[in-house]
Amino acid sequence: MGNILHSNAKTTPAIRKEIQESKSSIAVLAKRYNLNPKTVAKWRKASRVVDNRSGPKIPKSVLSTTEQAVICEFRRVTKLPLDDCFISLKDKIPVLVHIE
Repeated sequence: MGNILHSNAKTTPAIRKEIQESKSSIAVLAKRYNLNPKTVAKWRKASRVVDNRSGPKIPKSVLSTTEQAVICEFRRVTKLPLDDCFISLKDKIPVLVHIE
């Protein structure tokens, strides 16, 4: 599965790696890749070539880890759609009824 870049992204991981490995000046690289020199400087000093994750760093859930595992395993085994899994499990996992 490939990376999905932001629709306005002007750099790719390959370009970022080239920027980091290049001995050329920031101005030369900015002109070559049609980038702002600040962007080139940012990627030159970065220790990675991928973007940071978007979204929460620690995902929150009202379900316990065990409840999540039970739901995933139930769905994997039964191959039911989510709605049917919900109907089947709402009596066994009471917190599901309160999730909206």
